[in-house]
Amino acid sequence: MKKLILAIALCLTSLVVLESCSPKTTTGAPAVRRGNVTGNWMLNNITFEGIPDVAVRSFLGESSYKCFVGSSWRLTNSGNGSYSLPSSASCGAKTQNIFWSVSTADETFQFKKLYEGEKAKNVTEGYRLVLSSANDNTMTIKSPIEYGGKVAYVVMNFVKATN
Repeated sequence: MKKLILAIALCLTSLVVLESCSPKTTTGAPAVRRGNVTGNWMLNNITFEGIPDVAVRSFLGESSYKCFVGSSWRLTNSGNGSYSLPSSASCGAKTQNIFWSVSTADETFQFKKLYEGEKAKNVTEGYRLVLSSANDNTMTIKSPIEYGGKVAYVVMNFVKATN
């Protein structure tokens, strides 16, 4: 009986070792990492998937998605950051402090707006966006929106800032 238990244990151990050494399968696209997102970015344009632009009334707590076009985003490795909205005919210039993170497990970019004197751990509301891609030069983040009983996206296309 002891030999049977020992043989079973040896087989299970061998399976675990073989499984840990086997190549991992991927979807073909490399996972987006936090390091790909860290840095200074400029949101150069916004597009839409599954929703007309006129249906988007407000965006990320601002009066219009148009306020974000041309905005600069500073995302430090510590998770602290900010975005600066440019002044335009319909939007005033504004700088907003944020605390951000990336979840590689579900490929999301999350951030919380921080106001004077607030600590990120005390802020319970924020935004969870789909991190489509990020590399040394470009980044695409999608904001899911319910539209017509389906999920549609406001797509933010960033380029790495030169400063």
